[in-house]
Amino acid sequence: MKTSLFAIAAILLVLAGSTMLFKIDEAEQAIIVQFGEPIGDVIDEPGLKVKLPWQNVRYFDKRLLVWDGDVTQIPTLGREFILVDTTARWRISDPLKFLTSVRDERGARTRLDDIIDSVVRDMVSSTELEEIVRSRDWDVDLSTIDDPALAERQDLDLQTRPKLGRQLLEQEILTRARRLMPELGIELDDVRIKRVNYISSVRQQVERRMIAERQSIAERFRAEGQGRSQEILGDMERELREIRSEASREAEEIRGNADAEATRIYGQAYSADAEFYSFFRTLESYRALGENSTLMLSADSDFFRYLQRAQPE
Repeated sequence: MKTSLFAIAAILLVLAGSTMLFKIDEAEQAIIVQFGEPIGDVIDEPGLKVKLPWQNVRYFDKRLLVWDGDVTQIPTLGREFILVDTTARWRISDPLKFLTSVRDERGARTRLDDIIDSVVRDMVSSTELEEIVRSRDWDVDLSTIDDPALAERQDLDLQTRPKLGRQLLEQEILTRARRLMPELGIELDDVRIKRVNYISSVRQQVERRMIAERQSIAERFRAEGQGRSQEILGDMERELREIRSEASREAEEIRGNADAEATRIYGQAYSADAEFYSFFRTLESYRALGENSTLMLSADSDFFRYLQRAQPE
């Protein structure tokens, strides 16, 4: 009998312990709920806790939680339709308000969808596209750009810096969205624009404009290349004319020197034996007549004196 009573008492004790004891993890906080209403303060100290059997425990995460919004099509201030993908990091700062306002994380994400998407839409629709895609403190070292036209364009872009830029735009979105978070028991830690893209029709227009711009730059490079080519060909032609002129001058100089040397040799030969020189020149003229040449000369002409001497008497 005593053993049975002891067993029953042990079972009742185990059942009571299972319904009255609960554990809080380091990354959790909890609220005791009785008949749907929260009882007592928030329990945020880890360890083993006690409650009444008819009470329930609602657990809430202490850590940063992720919210990812849907990709939304929004027109900018310049009427360019873009696709915006936004993400945020948030935590449960007041579990009691959180429980009474949104009940759980699913309800919190629904409210975040409404609040953050609305703020993002308002900010994007009142902002120029370049303010969304560029950073205000973005800078470029123009000395590293070889293309002068591209460097000039980058310099012009840097002079027209965005008033906000991506970073300050995200900060403004975070500030506006935070104003509605305390009443939900939520602390919004950060909001970021993950991706910005054009819609299909606008993207095709942008791609065509980018292609036209690249083609224009390519044509400019081709024109510069052709100009450089003509300059090189002109220099080559000028150098070729100079080389030919110098070669002709040297050839004429060599010919002149050769003629002078030949004249000197002829002069020496003539002065050494005038009769032989006269004989040699006359033979050369005979050779130049050819086979079918006809000359009308007098019989006592000096041109035939060597022929006449060569005939036997």
